[in-house]
Amino acid sequence: QVQLVESGGGVVQAGGSLRLSCAASGRVSSPTIMGWYQQRPGKQRELVSSITIGGNTNYADSVKSRFTISRDNAKNTVYLQMDSLKPEDTAIYYCYANVYGRIYWGQGTQVIVSS
Repeated sequence: QVQLVESGGGVVQAGGSLRLSCAASGRVSSPTIMGWYQQRPGKQRELVSSITIGGNTNYADSVKSRFTISRDNAKNTVYLQMDSLKPEDTAIYYCYANVYGRIYWGQGTQVIVSS
């Protein structure tokens, strides 16, 4: 079994920054892909960003140039640096990991951006 534990959410004013972390533990080697989804109130979960084990990254258009994803393969940890936050970034952010083709999810961490 694989567990993902997120941290770093909170409340911030528009224009501010937050850094999310997600550590994978359990029966896991370096996940092929790790990343983050966001779920806004009343909306479906949407991909924010992902990163492969080789460091290739992908971003949603809405966060390009504002968010930066990175990972530490030795620690099986993925990070999401969120800068220039906007009220529309308010959501629950879920970490995910692809381990041998199986997707695992974190419990979610709340991000609230006040205007």
